[in-house]
Amino acid sequence: MSEYDIEHSHGMHVVHDGPRQAPPLLLIHGSGASGAFWGPVVPALAGHHHVIRVDLPGCGQSPPAPSYDVPAQAGQVAALLDGLGLRHVAVAGHSSGGYVATALAEQRSDLVGSLALISSGPSPDALLRQPFILRLLLAPPLGPLLWPRRSDAMIRKGISATAVRPVDLPDDVVADVQGITYRMMRTVLHRNTAYIAERSVPERLAALGLPVQVIFGAADPRWEPSSAHRYDAVPDARVVLLPGVGHLPMLEAPETVGELLLSFTATGPSTIRNA
Repeated sequence: MSEYDIEHSHGMHVVHDGPRQAPPLLLIHGSGASGAFWGPVVPALAGHHHVIRVDLPGCGQSPPAPSYDVPAQAGQVAALLDGLGLRHVAVAGHSSGGYVATALAEQRSDLVGSLALISSGPSPDALLRQPFILRLLLAPPLGPLLWPRRSDAMIRKGISATAVRPVDLPDDVVADVQGITYRMMRTVLHRNTAYIAERSVPERLAALGLPVQVIFGAADPRWEPSSAHRYDAVPDARVVLLPGVGHLPMLEAPETVGELLLSFTATGPSTIRNA
């Protein structure tokens, strides 16, 4: 089945790939990104799944939202899945998208069948000193001045600074990032930190009892790579570190990520059920 869009469903831009009758797989992007960041892994996944990509509020082609609290964003995703009539969905989140995925499972255990977290830092103390260009763009006093003046080249440089391997950034990815406002970005980052400071992600996952897979780049420049092993505390969690990969495994090692996700979802309980 060819790709088709449902625009602004429940306040979010949504892209579907793969046959509707296939087991559903929801992909949630991280801060300052969009559903387009999953592009390189979608072809492999869509051969086995009904792949659903969302642009979270204020990102990509989705309009702003009244609240960027992690549970509030999860609530909008829950409304989307309810509208699609889906239950027990396999959910994968990249970076802070893993927090939204976790909050979704906390709120609605009926909606989530399994969780895959990619480059999702477990708690604030695992955060590393960020690449220089990100500090320049995101922190006062220069951040508010530089952010609205970002060129496409600067955006590409900022994204690539979180990777270790060279990444191909299509124009639609850059355009999606260009549309994100400085105020929204800062707010999202603060809300993400508040969520994992209140309770670490491994603690939250351990209480859920869901199948969990954690994928981390062994050379992640944003989060301490060894912190991935904190997820070992989650019963039966699969923790995989990818050598020579940074914060963007979907762009740096898409074939490997696709294989890991397909292997994981093949053993999970993900099914389609009409609401």
